[in-house]
Amino acid sequence: MTRPRTSMDDPLKRRGFLGMAGAGAGAVLVGTAAAPAVAAPSRRIPGDLFRLGVASGDPLPYGVLLWTRLAPKPLEFDGGMPRRPVPVHWEIALDARFRRVVRRGTELAVPAEAHTVHADVRGLGPHHEYYYRFRAGRSVSPVGRTRTAPAPGTAPAVEFAFASCANWEQGYFTAYRRMAEERPDVVFHLGDYLYEYRAGANGSVRTHIGDEMNTLDEYRQRHAQYRTDPDLQLLHATAPFVVTWDDHETDNNYAGLVPENTDPGQGNDTTARFAARRTAAYRAYWEHMPLRRFRRPVDTDLPLYRRLEFGNTATFSVLDTRQYRTDQPYGDRWQVSGPEQWDPDGTILGAEQHRWLERSLSRSRSMWNVVPQQIYFANWDALAGPDDGGYNDGWDGYRVSRDRVLGFVEERGIENFVVLTGDVHTNWTNDLRRDFERPETRLLGSEFVTTSISSGGDGTGSHDPGQVYWDENPHLKYYSNRRGYVRCRVTREHCTADYRAVDHVTRPGAPVRTDRSFVIEAGRPGVQDA
Repeated sequence: MTRPRTSMDDPLKRRGFLGMAGAGAGAVLVGTAAAPAVAAPSRRIPGDLFRLGVASGDPLPYGVLLWTRLAPKPLEFDGGMPRRPVPVHWEIALDARFRRVVRRGTELAVPAEAHTVHADVRGLGPHHEYYYRFRAGRSVSPVGRTRTAPAPGTAPAVEFAFASCANWEQGYFTAYRRMAEERPDVVFHLGDYLYEYRAGANGSVRTHIGDEMNTLDEYRQRHAQYRTDPDLQLLHATAPFVVTWDDHETDNNYAGLVPENTDPGQGNDTTARFAARRTAAYRAYWEHMPLRRFRRPVDTDLPLYRRLEFGNTATFSVLDTRQYRTDQPYGDRWQVSGPEQWDPDGTILGAEQHRWLERSLSRSRSMWNVVPQQIYFANWDALAGPDDGGYNDGWDGYRVSRDRVLGFVEERGIENFVVLTGDVHTNWTNDLRRDFERPETRLLGSEFVTTSISSGGDGTGSHDPGQVYWDENPHLKYYSNRRGYVRCRVTREHCTADYRAVDHVTRPGAPVRTDRSFVIEAGRPGVQDA
């Protein structure tokens, strides 16, 4: 999004945690059985293979996905790796010193996948903390911590955080470090994990490498650059991620196979050209995210929407609002409204994903029905008077789709409906109604919108978006223009959201504070001050 914006546990120590693998190049894996026997490669493997860290993701009650990439020279297109497969051993243990190893195995990191590893570990215990690491050649990775989901039929408290919009050029990723210090059970990243623009296009705090991304090599290089950030590495090594993308992982404000810029001079003037770019972007995204192998993209498609159950406490229905949408109405202009927003053929989810979401909500046996997704869900009216404005890159531009979702929630009696949102670089809290223009109508749920990690720079600290917003959006409960993330705790009785803020990102090291807290009581829609 480029439009100007309106005005858990004990801390994790990086030295002790990421240094657990500090046996160096001669380290030997410790465990209850011998490491798997794999023939040594015929030629020497470069040292310092794990400079992009480790990650885990998509936790299940009995398994989790482990990720790493071999890249001794991460900013080179090939990561500094030879063009041949390399065996990578992994192990997962109950303790950070690997005295109690419970699973181990070997994956083959291949050049065609940028020497990334996606190890799908099963046979673990539910709602349990584990530690993992990798070895390739003489290199041993940093140690990562992960956690499995609760078992079906159980209802423990679940602590999670969600974030979006980390622009390398506009600030440091301090908020990621503060999130890691809180050791959440799981982190939801709601898009704009990186930005596609050329070097120097967005700011001067730090500088991107290269031109605007178009090719697979360029997308791989940019992913690698972001993964060199120590705060992002720390968070990935602290908690499992559940990721979904927005636009900047590919191209700003694209819609399906329609690019942002269709000017023939920009190289996106045909569907075929943009399809090739999207194919490259999706491939690099899968390679660098903790996603299972069956989600590996085929041509221009990557199946990203999915459902994760955390016992009977919460069901998370993760959406993809970018890949299947039709083009935005009114040329994606801000605060322009009219019949195009109600086009019955317009869709933000696509027919198949929409049916899937309805099945996911109707089959849920959890207390909380949470929908992590990318873009502003509530009505966003910044025009005084009867014209209800709209953010046409968000759900305002696809009102038939939004009304179908809220209509299903209302008609099927879906309780404790909560939407998690990123994208807009500011914090908002909204209550959700089918008709946002009539505050007397039934409350159906709430939306928590997180600000950015760094996009937009330090922010102003303002809590007032302008009087027109309060006048025209009676569902709006909170606004703040600082960087940070949202920390949540869900139990059978309550869903609590803390808006965590850092006051500066243009220099590193800012402390974190809670700017505002809200609570939703189970069975009672609408937010209240915590």
